[in-house]
Amino acid sequence: MRRATATLAAALVISAMTPQPGMADERLARLPADQQALARRMVAFMDGMDRRQFGRVERLNGAGAAPERLQRETDDSIYGVTVTRGPVVEKFGRMIAEGKKSQPGRREGEIVWSRFYSLDGHARSPLVGMLHATLVLQFYTDGSASAVGWLGVMNGTRVDADMQRLTRIVDEHFAAYGRDPAVYRKLMVKGTDETIADFRRRPDPAGVSFYGPPVFPGDVERSYEFVEGLFTKFTDAWIDLAEQHRNDAGTPADVAAQEAMRKRWLVDQLFSDPFAKELVPFEVWSTANVPPVIRF
Repeated sequence: MRRATATLAAALVISAMTPQPGMADERLARLPADQQALARRMVAFMDGMDRRQFGRVERLNGAGAAPERLQRETDDSIYGVTVTRGPVVEKFGRMIAEGKKSQPGRREGEIVWSRFYSLDGHARSPLVGMLHATLVLQFYTDGSASAVGWLGVMNGTRVDADMQRLTRIVDEHFAAYGRDPAVYRKLMVKGTDETIADFRRRPDPAGVSFYGPPVFPGDVERSYEFVEGLFTKFTDAWIDLAEQHRNDAGTPADVAAQEAMRKRWLVDQLFSDPFAKELVPFEVWSTANVPPVIRF
């Protein structure tokens, strides 16, 4: 049977515009001083992470086309997406979502200020799995707040040494704060109550999900610091792996495993992930995180 190749979002008209939404952030002004400081810390972190990781990917890929940018606004959020493509990291996407109200899968309550930040990476080498990394900070009208995230790799062919490396990075980060990663690894594997298991992505247990109990209950600043620090280490390590395997073309079996993984990610976004299937517009999430090529 002949294979049909579908390249999602290729027909989108993506114009150059400001990469971050919410430039006039009146919501931030409504926060008390301590929460404003933490919100500003995240805004600065996102800006620095964009420069750091897109810079690293650009150095790997060499000079190429200008990044693609997309901005959309819905009743729930304002979205800003930036994507770059190349021969080593085939696609690297960032999405920022400025939440305007409570969303499915999050805690109940009226949001004052919210940011969702994600990085998604697709290496050409079939020996490097897909990166999906998120960081979320939200403040509510009752004065409460939450800091969560998701740091994972979806493998085709699993390279044990690479996953052991990621496992050590996670374990050492937890140990430095005197915390145990066990519950967050369980969350990584099982998903949330909204997950449809039959269609779900298959993340490696080297990663962790923070969509559960806070790392430091009652201390959102400390919890945010924890997730932010691990976000940096985990995404750095993934780019290291993309560089390490830049010339590893793999076997036909490796390529087939990569293709199956990439297709499964699309299925997950269409039918399992509550945000992609219920909240985030298709053109936004497909531009930000779907692999550059899906084979059926």
